[in-house]
Amino acid sequence: MRFRHPDGSTVHLAYCTNVHPAETLDGVLAQLRDHCEPVRRRLGRDRLGIGLWLARDAAHALVTDPSALRGLRTELEHRGLEVVTLNGFPYEGFGAEEVKYRVYQPDWAEPERLAHTTDLARVLAQLLPDDVTEGSISTLPLAWRTAYDQERATAAHTALTTLAERLDALHELTGRSLRIGLEPEPGCTVETTRDALAPLTAIGHDRIGICVDTCHLATSFEDPHTALDALAQARVPIVKSQLSAALHAEHPHLPEVRAALAAFDEPRFLHQTRTLTAAGLRGTDDLGEALAGDALPDASPWRAHFHVPLHAAPAAPLTSTLPVLRAALTRLVGGPHPLTRHLEVETYTWQALPPELRPRARAQLVDGIAAELTLARELLTDLGLKELP
Repeated sequence: MRFRHPDGSTVHLAYCTNVHPAETLDGVLAQLRDHCEPVRRRLGRDRLGIGLWLARDAAHALVTDPSALRGLRTELEHRGLEVVTLNGFPYEGFGAEEVKYRVYQPDWAEPERLAHTTDLARVLAQLLPDDVTEGSISTLPLAWRTAYDQERATAAHTALTTLAERLDALHELTGRSLRIGLEPEPGCTVETTRDALAPLTAIGHDRIGICVDTCHLATSFEDPHTALDALAQARVPIVKSQLSAALHAEHPHLPEVRAALAAFDEPRFLHQTRTLTAAGLRGTDDLGEALAGDALPDASPWRAHFHVPLHAAPAAPLTSTLPVLRAALTRLVGGPHPLTRHLEVETYTWQALPPELRPRARAQLVDGIAAELTLARELLTDLGLKELP
């Protein structure tokens, strides 16, 4: 979906396909048929943007077989879909029964991450619509925080510098300008936007910037205006923003609140949990740890890294951090010029919701994704953007 900003530029809105498990190219093609095109039809649009997630095997198949890449582009056009952004964070196995810490491997200190992201860039350069010259890829925020020493930090920075040089060369070859955004996430080396300033300034290349995920921003209790102002002051490019909402518990000391939170403690994904105390931010790596005894102070609200549907906040006594998303979006695209032109709804946890909230059939998932995009569309038009055909 495309929107015209009051300054005349185009802002793209997509939804991320990492909600649909697929490790192979055949699986990706099935996603387009079974999910993405039905979402577009449900919205009544001729064109729908998708933030494509390509696992390692799918990306490798595309980059080594020009005919397969042409076939994917043809399939996108046939189904009324367009791609200007990729989600390059998960490497493989994102649809496994247990993902947890594995999503952070390989990290940017390992050569496989550079190779995979290079493949993604080469694929995206060929998938961009004919009238679009800029693409974006979100990626792991360097590494999970443990076992990340100075030697690995140096290797990661070197890899990102190499990637920037490859993107420069790709621009010269294709005329397509691609940028990479580190996506701060709780528990990682780069947990907050503030944490991103030093490494991105050290790398110092305008092709390497940040992806602002509003669920992660909220989970770490970052104020959107303060965070985005700091990025602007440091001249860190906001490559893209993922529109998402975290789980919020205002009174985590109450037994009924703990019981409600426990329903979201599931085995597939890591749900880092944070609370803001007088001594600063405290947290656990997973929601279950926070609920076990006194691992986390409970005198102040808790937020958990659980991407809840944008249009459907959990029932009381829980809620979501949609107000943080609204505030961030106002700052991102509500000013005289957009701070980013790539927006991506990223609720990948539909099937990890408590059983009574999960979609029971494919049509229900389609309806849910369409409802999220409808909300995002309303937020954008309320800020003065005009939806384009």
